[in-house]
Amino acid sequence: MSNARAAHLTRRGILAAGGALGLGAVLAACGDDDRSGGSSDKGTTAAKSGPWTFKDDRGTTVKLDRAPANIVAFVGVAAALYDYGIGVKGVFGPTKTKAGKADVQAGDMDVSKLTVLGNEWGQFNVEKYAALAPDVLITTMFDGAGTLWYVPEESKDKIAKLAPSVGISAYDRRLTVPLQRVWALAESLGADMTASRVTDAKKRFEEASSRLRAAAKAHPDIKVLAGSAAQDIFYVSGSGLSVDLEYFKTLGVNLVEPSASVLKASGGWYESLSWENVDKYQADIIMMDDRTATIQPADITQATWKKLPAVKAGQVISRSPEPIFSYDKCVAMVENLAKAIETAKKVS
Repeated sequence: MSNARAAHLTRRGILAAGGALGLGAVLAACGDDDRSGGSSDKGTTAAKSGPWTFKDDRGTTVKLDRAPANIVAFVGVAAALYDYGIGVKGVFGPTKTKAGKADVQAGDMDVSKLTVLGNEWGQFNVEKYAALAPDVLITTMFDGAGTLWYVPEESKDKIAKLAPSVGISAYDRRLTVPLQRVWALAESLGADMTASRVTDAKKRFEEASSRLRAAAKAHPDIKVLAGSAAQDIFYVSGSGLSVDLEYFKTLGVNLVEPSASVLKASGGWYESLSWENVDKYQADIIMMDDRTATIQPADITQATWKKLPAVKAGQVISRSPEPIFSYDKCVAMVENLAKAIETAKKVS
């Protein structure tokens, strides 16, 4: 990994990254860090007895006398563990919309029963966290320095003193790697990885990947662009650091992306364009960031957007730059892209 890739992103850069991170709109996004509820209630698997050890993607090994019962996790990680039958005591990160409904990153969890420590970037209720008597904090990482995602810089030391942490890297690797890491984590926590719902989901993901590979091979001329919309800026993602785009590229998808020299300004993540220049790159399919903090395609009013060939052809699909790392949740995003490529008209 080059030094440029591993360079620390500024707070603005992290929030603006259209590739895998949140937009500046996160700062004004919905949330209420004082809402609380119980833990997720999906048939939680009994924790394994005896000592518990797990080596995370920072190379840090967490050792406890027993498997953690009081888990606090970034909402996307909690959603993945939920799919494997592991419940958590609290979450942080985009969990509820302004209407109080589940955010896209909450997956199938009942958010009304979750203790939410912070719903927005920079929010993390340390006192409420301490009251949960956490055994471990689990989150993702989106840089090479091991920065824990959505753990505020100003309170990270206080948070670290209350419980050990586990970091799962979603930086500069293919989608299958964090999927395997969360699988291993869930298994260590006592999840039944032989359950039919688990093995069936993994099989469906593998079948979806084979379908996407076949679609890309059959339609090599179909160009795909990954974008993210903010009020004044359209972000075009590069594939080099994003887990989903790296994976799609290995399957043969013809991704349209900025050059390495252009991406360098954002640490390798994205190029920011004004809406007047949104037609800089020609694509047949546009994948748009589905996170709540971003502007969704139906709400984009700029005339330049509406004139794009892919938009006029109705060839705009959703993309999850921060996937929920369970096989069940990653099936749809692979299948959606495969279907889009299979049925796309050449418009670029």
